[in-house]
Amino acid sequence: MRGLLLAASALAVGGVAATLWAGVAQGPRWTEADEALVRSLALDALPPVPPDPSNRVADAPRAAEFGRAIFFDTRFSGNGEVACATCHDPERQFQDGLPLSRGMGHTDRRAMPLAGAAHSPFLFWDGRKDSLWAQALGPLESAVEHGGDRTQYAHLVAAAYRADYEAAFGPFPDLGGLPAHAGPAADPGATASWDAMTAADRRTVSEIFANVGKAIAAFERTIAPVPTRFDVWVASDAFPAPGLLDEEEVAGLRLFIGKAECTNCHNGPLLTDNHFHNTGVPAAPGLPEDLGRAAGARLVREDPFNCLGTFSDAAPEDCAELRFMAPAGPETLRAFKPPSLRGAASRPPYMHAGQLATLDEVIAHYAAAPAAPAGHSELHPLDIDRKERQQILAFLRTLEPFPPDTE
Repeated sequence: MRGLLLAASALAVGGVAATLWAGVAQGPRWTEADEALVRSLALDALPPVPPDPSNRVADAPRAAEFGRAIFFDTRFSGNGEVACATCHDPERQFQDGLPLSRGMGHTDRRAMPLAGAAHSPFLFWDGRKDSLWAQALGPLESAVEHGGDRTQYAHLVAAAYRADYEAAFGPFPDLGGLPAHAGPAADPGATASWDAMTAADRRTVSEIFANVGKAIAAFERTIAPVPTRFDVWVASDAFPAPGLLDEEEVAGLRLFIGKAECTNCHNGPLLTDNHFHNTGVPAAPGLPEDLGRAAGARLVREDPFNCLGTFSDAAPEDCAELRFMAPAGPETLRAFKPPSLRGAASRPPYMHAGQLATLDEVIAHYAAAPAAPAGHSELHPLDIDRKERQQILAFLRTLEPFPPDTE
């Protein structure tokens, strides 16, 4: 009975709030188009995770269990201290909170969060991978991330995960006679050993390596964004009147979808369009020149683990994103993928190399629209005053995970 009374009271309050909000002189009425746009940003609008035809075990529970174990296993590294979870910490929204991620060395970019990543056709800030499983393989061989090599990982799977591997992929091949360390890695000794292996043995080890990535991807596909206060508000009877969101936060939302032009890049229920944009982000001091998508577009085509590659489970007609991908051009220079804004308020610093320390600095950057270090920025100066910047910031804070009602 108490629950029914509370629900009835909430509906009554929501109805009164809606009536009052419609009459507030300083607040413009919501148009149907505005309401539709706001609803398109809510989590209820997120479609199911799309299939990945390049990964035949993408949605297999046993593969996801195998991948989860690998994700947290520091033995998948050159020093036994680095796991996927090192840079993608579940307690930090599957990122690490650092300007530049650190594994066996220092990287040149910030770790992106993983929730909802399976919805993106291209991965990394520059889109140099076209699937979650291909993305997982890059760090495993990177000298500054996991720093390991392919036969090392194959031998580890044989010793520690044979049953899990066979449950997902079938019989494990014989690795007898293969070196402990070999692969097309930065280590000269591992590279020399790899070159000395037969083509058939290299193919066998690379297939095991690809399957490790596919298992990790099966786990990562289960990492979904969680509801926020914004989502609960949009789904409530009070929407579009203030309620669970106050007037300051609603004013920030109006700016977000309108005058501030945030939805040019941060749209859809993941609050990213998963495309690539040059927004004049300053170069990080001391780092090599970063070409962004201009380099990523080339790298994804050359990747032996892409959708059209030998180790993909897809037919060529399943690889439309890669086959019809726009070529690198002047507009892709220093263009980067905008990360989701879900949870962004508690995920500083910002931009691809942590160049901006706070969200307030980010909003000021977009309002000022400085010239890009290279290429052409898509931004233009915005007439956004200090109060309006604070309202946008207030709205962004509503995108933090919202604890469920446990009463």
